[in-house]
Amino acid sequence: MKITLIMLIAVTVSLAACKPKENKTSETDRRVADQIKSEFLRSWNAYKTYAWGHDVLLPVSKSHMDWYENSLGISPIDAYSTMKVMGLDEEASLVQRYVADTLDFDKDQFVKTFEVNIRVLGGLVAMYQFTEDPKILAKAEDFGKRLLPAYQTGTGIPAYWVNLRTGAIKGDTVNLAEGGSSLIEMGMLSRFTGNSVYFDAAKKASLAIHSRRSALGLVGENINVQTGQWVDSSSHIGCCIDSYYEYLLKSYILFKNEDLKKAWNESIIPIQKYIAEEVDSSLWYGQVNKETGELVNRVVTLYDAYFPAVLALSGDLENAARYQDSWNELWMKYGLEPMVYDYGNEEILHPAYNLNPEIIESAYYLWFFTGDKKYKEMATQYWNDILTFCRTDVAFTNIKDVRTKEQKDHMETFFLAETLKYLYLVFANPEGINPKECVFSTEAHPFWIPGD
Repeated sequence: MKITLIMLIAVTVSLAACKPKENKTSETDRRVADQIKSEFLRSWNAYKTYAWGHDVLLPVSKSHMDWYENSLGISPIDAYSTMKVMGLDEEASLVQRYVADTLDFDKDQFVKTFEVNIRVLGGLVAMYQFTEDPKILAKAEDFGKRLLPAYQTGTGIPAYWVNLRTGAIKGDTVNLAEGGSSLIEMGMLSRFTGNSVYFDAAKKASLAIHSRRSALGLVGENINVQTGQWVDSSSHIGCCIDSYYEYLLKSYILFKNEDLKKAWNESIIPIQKYIAEEVDSSLWYGQVNKETGELVNRVVTLYDAYFPAVLALSGDLENAARYQDSWNELWMKYGLEPMVYDYGNEEILHPAYNLNPEIIESAYYLWFFTGDKKYKEMATQYWNDILTFCRTDVAFTNIKDVRTKEQKDHMETFFLAETLKYLYLVFANPEGINPKECVFSTEAHPFWIPGD
């Protein structure tokens, strides 16, 4: 079950601004990139037609839904950075004006701290980065202040829910992704405002989790934010823990914080020692008991496919490539990825595909760091399959069952924020937008890496 760890941190950072300029690309790549941009614009226009002022487009019924009683403008805020990467400045300006002049976050409603942090706060600070519009920064800081009460817990790990008007919190049990994935968004807000309170709160939360790891160096999946007690003993790298690990590495790179570097280095070693395993010559990451390291099950979710990207960013290209191959084989088996899969029994446990970006994200990172054309071929396959099975007459939609390809009626906000962005990046290769010059948040918002 032990996998050799190639290296820990081996990331080159450089002074760059995330201002996309097209590099030279082949005619074929340019054609695919243009197609992806066109499909983004088609889907965005569907949102404007059928869902403007609401959080989510329902592309089959040509309707909409909101996450909460009052819309937070999640789709346009989430989509903004993709517009800038694609050079869709007219559409981006529309969103900027909408946020600056229309959106009001003073709502007496509870919101999920994690979800609005990565989508709303992340989108707002990315918007400010591209525009330097003080109205946008004011909106971002207003929203960040409304999230801060969530961190007033016994451990500093944020509560599951926070009321945007009153600051009341509820939900003492969170998974680690929910509790430890705010470093990038809160940290960038601190960078832009000059107020360290946001970064300090997010860092305290992540390190509070790290400090409670087992003697083996492993964390559980769920934790009580008031007492710091683990709610379970299942340890893995996948859904419900995923972005906690992702943010330890990426936040070290973005903020050059040695405490976060140390936490990442102390985390990846036991991951490779206890969680990684060989199954029929393939590399997988299952679920183990955090106290004993014993295998609990071999169940993964399609969200787990983010990990090759993180491994590649850390410099471990060998394990990144092997794990990407495992996921690619699963995609090729069904034409899309199932939501939950038992790789030990080769059995689908949940057959949905919700337009997820993770396997595409990892193909992009491996393409960027290796230049191996097989990763571009993977991305081409993923794009063609999404076009074939998920496209509707106005946009794209989730799939109920990858075996039958039956469509649902929901377009995730991350489809515009992440899935289409990573696909576009593979083929357009815009200058200044890449993993050596920008850190991508878990919602794929790019943030500049400062120079030394």
